[in-house]
Amino acid sequence: MSLPIVDTFGRKHTYLRISLTDKCNLRCTYCMPKEDMQFMPSKWLMQADEIQALAEIFVDMGVDKIRLTGGEPLIRKDVGQIIEELGQLQSSLTLTTNAVFVDQFIGTLKNSGVRSLNVSLDTLQEERFYAITKRDHFSKTLSNIRLLLAEGFIVKINMVVMRGVNDDEVNDFVGLTLREPNLHVRFIEFMPFKGNQWDMSKIISYADLLTSVKSEYDFVQLAGDSHDTAHTFQVNGGAGTFGIIGTITHPFCAGCNRIRLTADGKLKNCLFDTSEIDLLTPLRQGSDVRDLIYLHFHKKHFAYGGHVNFSEKQAKSEYEQNRNMIAIGG
Repeated sequence: MSLPIVDTFGRKHTYLRISLTDKCNLRCTYCMPKEDMQFMPSKWLMQADEIQALAEIFVDMGVDKIRLTGGEPLIRKDVGQIIEELGQLQSSLTLTTNAVFVDQFIGTLKNSGVRSLNVSLDTLQEERFYAITKRDHFSKTLSNIRLLLAEGFIVKINMVVMRGVNDDEVNDFVGLTLREPNLHVRFIEFMPFKGNQWDMSKIISYADLLTSVKSEYDFVQLAGDSHDTAHTFQVNGGAGTFGIIGTITHPFCAGCNRIRLTADGKLKNCLFDTSEIDLLTPLRQGSDVRDLIYLHFHKKHFAYGGHVNFSEKQAKSEYEQNRNMIAIGG
């Protein structure tokens, strides 16, 4: 077994997020703001055997959790094969999806050991769903969430909360957790990426989210792990949980253990770091990429990809130099 991936701050990286594609069947503005966005040609993307090869290398280096992301991972034609093969590794496997196509993969997910899925859903209102996603898949999304729960999966709903867009629905989402033990909601602060017209005024902060929930519910905070991105809570008498991922105002950088691999085989050590290193080209040339991985994480900044903060104009312009969210994989 190879040496683990440890940065200069002593953080051991054991959680690999693999983007399978930069394409999606939705058009959420905070993720993919332009209808005419140029997607990567297929030849630039990691092929199924290359994904498997890199995943095996990372597992050998200590990774014990793999998450498949996109774009929307389930629109990739060979995603079933990829899930099945990754499911054979000595690592837990999960994915983030908008759930529109998940009903086609229930058997594959179960047979591959997937027990939990994150589902992106930013509203419980049909008209608002269309306004955010530019697509008419609201009913399908809800029915597939119910299907996942009926089939025994743990479902974590990811809601990006945006001021003036959907912040009035926070307590409605908390209400979903009252009776279903396998349903968990995660509120995510709106984050800056290229082209998504982010600014601080659109953020509903960690503190504001707690204030909103307190106006209707009594709840307690649950113990967490040092690597958790979300601070997790449970309504008194509730079955599920809700959490807040306060990337902007309540960061979790100190415990970061995440590795991000883009669909074109570039390694990123932070969502907000503009630097990347190409693993796919040397892999295709038959090289051992382990030294590149160690080198890249040796350069990892402590927080925010080395940027100062999220409020200064200079920092905001630096985030604009990063990829779109959909091209990173979250």
